[in-house]
Amino acid sequence: MEKIVFEKNDIRNYVKSVIAEKIEKLKNFIEFTQEASRDIKKTPKYDSMREEMQEEIYQMQRQLGALNDLRRNMAKVLTNSTERIQLGSLVITNKARFYISVSLGEFFFEGDRFYAISPESPMAKKMMGMKSGDDFTLNKIHQEIVEVL
Repeated sequence: MEKIVFEKNDIRNYVKSVIAEKIEKLKNFIEFTQEASRDIKKTPKYDSMREEMQEEIYQMQRQLGALNDLRRNMAKVLTNSTERIQLGSLVITNKARFYISVSLGEFFFEGDRFYAISPESPMAKKMMGMKSGDDFTLNKIHQEIVEVL
């Protein structure tokens, strides 16, 4: 099997750009919803519609706060390669590819599937401190660590 080379810094930059795009989209949605709520004409349903829109804006602002937290946390992610798994490690197992950084979930980079996971996630906690060649079982799924970048 041919060894695939991943550039961890490219993956880090990609994750940062995905977060930035999500923040920008959410800001646009908030702005659009605020504009729409100002444009509502006085009707019998005026108060309830406006209240629903305010609730929607509130929920989007909470999501925006969470995304801003992800962006701040990405600044703490290490970029250097280490032998043992830690925050910032790109972990290739025989089943999946994990980038221990922030809880962004599944993403595709250059046609390959990755999972950006938080260091607090059960998967990351299980792998922390391990090195290439180690294996572990989580949720009855056995995995071997092929490479740590």
